[in-house]
Amino acid sequence: MMAQELAQDAETGGLPLPTPDMDGDALFKLGLMYSAGQGGCPLDRVSAHMIFNLAAMKGSIEARDYRREMSMEMDREEISEAQRAARRWIDAGTATLAA
Repeated sequence: MMAQELAQDAETGGLPLPTPDMDGDALFKLGLMYSAGQGGCPLDRVSAHMIFNLAAMKGSIEARDYRREMSMEMDREEISEAQRAARRWIDAGTATLAA
């Protein structure tokens, strides 16, 4: 994933964040970074699940599989938190979903 595809937010310590223009594949790759703690991302299952959810909504089949696998490693509260975060991201108008 190229650096220009990621938002670098000073408030988050420069963490790579999803951006509205990212397609399902780019979001999937970002989710992988959070699920493995690589590429400047902390190991964060909630963020990874949220990003995989966004990627799946943008058409990434792989993200659906990884989201399901990630769910098996998480408790219900973590999954709920990830789903709420994805909903907030969508409600903020930052996502354009696949048709």
